[in-house]
Amino acid sequence: MNDNEERPVTIITGRVWKKKGGKPEGVHVMLVAPDDDSAVRRALESLAAEGYAEAELDQIGDMDGIPDEEPHISAFQGALEGEVSIVTFDMPI
Repeated sequence: MNDNEERPVTIITGRVWKKKGGKPEGVHVMLVAPDDDSAVRRALESLAAEGYAEAELDQIGDMDGIPDEEPHISAFQGALEGEVSIVTFDMPI
């Protein structure tokens, strides 16, 4: 990829905890970064800034297109605008 091409939106999936030993939440983090290492670093920094005490990141990849449903559509748009977008959700028991 050369510098003139737009970078794809990266999605990182995993789990987060507001407090150690607390109830986990699922998380999808969307952002644009030059490489996977930078993406993971920015995701962890953003999660910490939002008050998450712990995070386990499972997968990282590039989005193939715009998501179909909210809140992921807004998160995707935020990532295109340079934000680190965080979507959390309840995990099945």
